[in-house]
Amino acid sequence: MFQKIKNIEKKIKDFEIIENNLQYIEELFNIAISENSEEYFDQLLIESKQLLITSNNSRLENLMNEAADPNNVFLEIHAGAGGTESQDWAEMLIRMYIRWAEKQKAKILLLQETRGEEAGIKSTTIKIEKNYAYGWLKRESGIHRLVRISPFDSNKRRHTSFASVWVYPEIDDKIEIEINDSDIRIDTYRASGAGGQHVNTTDSAVRIKHLPTEIVVQCQNDRSQHKNKAYAMDMLKSRIYEYELQKRKEKENLINDQKQQIGWGNQIRSYVLHPYKLIKDLRTNYESSNVNDVLGGDIDEFLEKSLTL
Repeated sequence: MFQKIKNIEKKIKDFEIIENNLQYIEELFNIAISENSEEYFDQLLIESKQLLITSNNSRLENLMNEAADPNNVFLEIHAGAGGTESQDWAEMLIRMYIRWAEKQKAKILLLQETRGEEAGIKSTTIKIEKNYAYGWLKRESGIHRLVRISPFDSNKRRHTSFASVWVYPEIDDKIEIEINDSDIRIDTYRASGAGGQHVNTTDSAVRIKHLPTEIVVQCQNDRSQHKNKAYAMDMLKSRIYEYELQKRKEKENLINDQKQQIGWGNQIRSYVLHPYKLIKDLRTNYESSNVNDVLGGDIDEFLEKSLTL
């Protein structure tokens, strides 16, 4: 509730700032015209650009008006078929999202990671803690396709790889999710690989399966089995919330079923590194040739365009 009040207060403050800056720019424009001053025109350009940024950010936050939009987010990535190729692509994707989160000064927590045998990752789950993290990333769920000359192919042939991204919000107290003990199965196992800072050789990792929906979550971040279980339960509540939300939207014919095969025909974004360089969102048709910047975390333009869908 406190965060909700803060978000409303921020929106009111943003409106007042935009209104005041707009009045100042109008006054500055009139002075620049009357005095025909190049200095005033230069200042007018600076102030106008800043106002545009402020108003656009405010507009985007106002588009995030669903109940869970202000919440933290869980982001899960799975490599598609293709072994090392897809596993390397999955690692490139998680690196892209982590760098985006770092630029947003967000807190990032690695909850689970399964490494590939040779390179890359088979799956991973991170938590991003930032106001409106889910609102920004909620439309990243789907299949991401990569086309490139494979660094693992001695014949330098072109390969197509797929990875799935699933995004769901952390559920707070104002959204109630009930889970019956009889509906879940809890397994513990020994963590392996570079799954987290505190992974050791004890059976501290926890996997929980929700039997009615067959949703499975796992966490191996902490030495403490108790803490890993708490993280996993939070993830499970979030997954069930997202599952029920998707079911409701499907009934309203707003979106298609996202439980699809990781492969051709289901992708939301295409990343082509060869024979040309182009990243294109297949829903908004927004594209960028700055592939290094995008893979380095500069995905704001893609996120902004998706919010207007």
